[in-house]
Amino acid sequence: MRRICLGLVTLALTLSGCGGGGGVTPPNEPDRASNVVALAAALSGAMGFDLVRFADGSTAAEAKADYQRIIAGMTGTKPRVTAHGTTLDWRWPMRGGAWTYSTTATKQGSDGPITWSPTIVNDALTDPQATLRTTTVQPQRGQIMGAGGQVLVTERPVVIYGLDKARLGADGKPAPAARRLAQRLGVDVGGFVKQVKAAGPQQFVPAITYRAAEAPLTQSQLDAIPGAVAQHTSASLAPTKDFAAPILGRVGPVTAEMVKKDPQTYHPGDLAGTSGLEARYDTQLRGTPGTVVQRVAGDGTITQIFDAPPVDGKPLVTTLDLRLQTLAERLLSGVRPASALVALRPSTGRILAAANGPGNGGLNLATYGRMPPGSTFKTIDSLALLREGRDPESTVPCTPSLTVDGKKFTNDSDYPASGLGDVSLTTAIANSCNTAMISQRDSVAHDDLVGAAASLGFGIDHDTGFPAYFGQAPAPASETERAADMIGQGKVLASPMVMASVIGAIQRGVSTVPTLIADTHVKAGGDPISAPEHTQLLQIFRAVVQRGTGAGLADIPGKPVIAKTGTAEFDRDGKRLVHAWMIAAQGDLAVAVYVDEGVTGAETAGPIVEGFLRGAH
Repeated sequence: MRRICLGLVTLALTLSGCGGGGGVTPPNEPDRASNVVALAAALSGAMGFDLVRFADGSTAAEAKADYQRIIAGMTGTKPRVTAHGTTLDWRWPMRGGAWTYSTTATKQGSDGPITWSPTIVNDALTDPQATLRTTTVQPQRGQIMGAGGQVLVTERPVVIYGLDKARLGADGKPAPAARRLAQRLGVDVGGFVKQVKAAGPQQFVPAITYRAAEAPLTQSQLDAIPGAVAQHTSASLAPTKDFAAPILGRVGPVTAEMVKKDPQTYHPGDLAGTSGLEARYDTQLRGTPGTVVQRVAGDGTITQIFDAPPVDGKPLVTTLDLRLQTLAERLLSGVRPASALVALRPSTGRILAAANGPGNGGLNLATYGRMPPGSTFKTIDSLALLREGRDPESTVPCTPSLTVDGKKFTNDSDYPASGLGDVSLTTAIANSCNTAMISQRDSVAHDDLVGAAASLGFGIDHDTGFPAYFGQAPAPASETERAADMIGQGKVLASPMVMASVIGAIQRGVSTVPTLIADTHVKAGGDPISAPEHTQLLQIFRAVVQRGTGAGLADIPGKPVIAKTGTAEFDRDGKRLVHAWMIAAQGDLAVAVYVDEGVTGAETAGPIVEGFLRGAH
């Protein structure tokens, strides 16, 4: 019967007669190599030390205990040890590269009992009390860049406040000190006390991190609390705490879930992107951690004996403009409801600003929000009607109200009486007549409306490398829903990003896909906008500024401004409220503003658009 030789050290001591020189002779036949093989297996953790024959003065239990003492600081890293004669080849898998070296096992007598010594583990351990320990060296995280080489996220000075239990002394009680520090810093007292109690006796327990310029406690205030420490270091941060935060994301300690999901990449104590672009591009940004191995002598002297250097992360280049993003966030800073502003270049689709207001609760409504766009959707109605043979002067009926299947639709309460009656398409759009658009629902098939939307960059999904929502206009389930769709309600949804792209496509005459990552190149879909359509659309949406709801933008200096306002009704807590929108374009700049609760698009969103266009100059 054919015998199968298994390459396992644990079996190598009990099997004999296998070819290739890897077999072990039974104990009654002395073999100088077999005992070293057993030792290699024990050091690798593949078998017990009790199977190794040690010389007088050393026992298996003593060798095992000494070995565990030596490698206790190796953070659970297990070596692979192989024997070649009396030589032991060591290989420690380390972050950043394997640590390899060889040592020699000293034997006595012909039967080869081994004299235990720490130098079996490493030649540097000549001090019998010395130990080994590893330290992870974090790489320099890659910067997040903006337009024109601007640095958005980079290492910036921070202060970490916490409690160093080693400074409490033997009689120090950690709980009262932790409680005082937590109260002084305004962090969760119970949670911090629990963390401190659970930490080791020599451990530093962080409580909160501040930007260096915002650090709230003086050294004298810290000195008054036993064990309180302020560590001055750096962290990967944007210019301000809230700068594009929902877009860029955060960097922080890895979670237990991240370690469990990808233990080869993430270890406890690592820093990684936990949200936004920081999380999506974490592999690129974080680089590869390195490892330092140190010998700690009995007197505490530390000597570095191995270094696997980290590999720094690579930068991520975005299209955000530092000045325009800051301007957008300043304009939204006083808006209490949820709000967002997106600005982009119609010529390239590059997003220059994607700001989320403080009322968003950290949500990214700017590029990923899904809200009814209201009358800003009349941009798409207009192109669909032009393709049905209408022109800017075609007559449409603007009535005070219009009932569809029992549902009454009206215009805004401040709609001008002079705009009622049979009016031109341009006038109806300029004054944002709802009933005029709804009256044309039978003139535009749903597929034609979807086609016009696609030509303006609406409703076609793309993988752009960041969270992006391109809108939807699904087939209506009823005549009432079809009517609502014509004024950007019903089931029609959009993000501020896609509506900025829509007005940008009208401005330029060509649709482009909004991009936030500089190296992204995505081809737009939909039928192209013809030259006559482009001219007519510019005429219609220029009239919004000249004599319609966008008149507040009429005196902005520079090139002509086109615009469209919008409101979308919704119910919340028993109240009828409106979303407020405005989209506009000037030169090679398009902008969309959304406010969750407003009065009208012109009154609520209009001043923000005006402030942005003026500030952009």
